[in-house]
Formats: sequence, structure tokens, C-alpha cells
Amino acid sequence: MATIVGKKFPDLNVDAMNEMGDTFKLNVLEEAVKNKKKVLLFWYPKDFTFVCPTELHAFQAAIADFEKRDTIVIGASCDTPEVHFAWLSTAKENGGIEGITYPILADSNRNLSSILGILDITNETFDEASQTVQVEGDNVTYRATYLIDEEGIVFHEGVNHMPVGRNVNEFLRLIDAYTHVQKNGEVCPANWEEGKTAMSANAKGTAAYLASNLN
Repeated sequence: MATIVGKKFPDLNVDAMNEMGDTFKLNVLEEAVKNKKKVLLFWYPKDFTFVCPTELHAFQAAIADFEKRDTIVIGASCDTPEVHFAWLSTAKENGGIEGITYPILADSNRNLSSILGILDITNETFDEASQTVQVEGDNVTYRATYLIDEEGIVFHEGVNHMPVGRNVNEFLRLIDAYTHVQKNGEVCPANWEEGKTAMSANAKGTAAYLASNLN
């Protein structure tokens, strides 16, 4: 999987579903550029599973924090729009995601996830008898996350294995850090959070920061 950090996000229309049951085409790159907002796109393996609903609800719980940072949240998996809507119509106490308000991509043809290289495919072989490609693996996505700026440039990507859920607050921190860099031209050191001291991007800046932050 080649990184796309520092590059434009793929320009591709993908089916999506909203909480009203509407299926529509959504282009993640266009969402960022036309709205002049950042986008957080997170992929999860499957609807109606176990860790996945905890993540979708965690992103929903923080939706106001993302909106305050002019960031659009979009979920995504390889399930169909109909399966998404069935899950959206299922109550939280029954493992559903009722109450989720952000759109969810339905990349059932796997066009976008294939471009991103985030599918769980351990091996592909060509079967001569059937003249078909045989896939080993679930052919669903890992827990991949992309942060995209107002110009459509990816400034963060991360991929978790299926059993490991994400920390939503870390993405808020990354957005704050990148926004600070955009506004102030400074760089953000390890464990930087909004309100903390950043540093100049030179040797003197590093030395000054380390000297003032040594225990």
C-alpha cells in the first residue's frame, strides 16, 4: 500500500447513504474543495459487527467538535446502501447505529478502497479452470482513516487491524495541529495539543523548545 499523504485524495464518485434513507453519489475530494473544509473519512470492515458500531457512535458523539473545526465526517465500508440503511434503522441497544447523522459511503464495488489499497486481501490467484481471480481474505477494509485539507490534500492516513478501535480524540488533536501549522507556520512537537507551545521549523526552534520543556 503506497501512502497518499501529501497527495490529492482520489477524485471518485461513490454511492452513499444518509440517515433519511437517501442513496446519492458522494465525492470526498469535492466535499473538501467545494466546501473549503477539512474532511475526516473513516473506513470500517462491516455493518452489523462488534467494534464497528462503537466507532460510529464515538464519531457521532464528537460531531460538534469536528464541526467546530470546520471538518466534515464521512464513514465508509464495502456494504451496500440498503445494508447501511438497515443498520441505521436499528436501535443502538440492538447493536445498530440509529442516530448517526453523517453520510456513509457504500463502496460495494470496491473501486475506492482498491485505489487506496486498504482491502483485506492476503492473496490473489488466477484459477485456470474457471478463468476467475480467487481471493484469499475477507475483501473488506481495515480500519483506515484519512484527514484531508481544504485543497483536497491528505495530511494524515492511518490503518488499524480489525480488532483495534480508534481514538476519536486523536483525530481532533491532529486537525488542531495541522490547522495551527496552516495558520502560524510553526511545527507541532510530540504530544502537542491546542494551547500548548509550538516551535519554529529550524534547529534553534527545536533547541529552544527542548530546553524549556526538559523535566
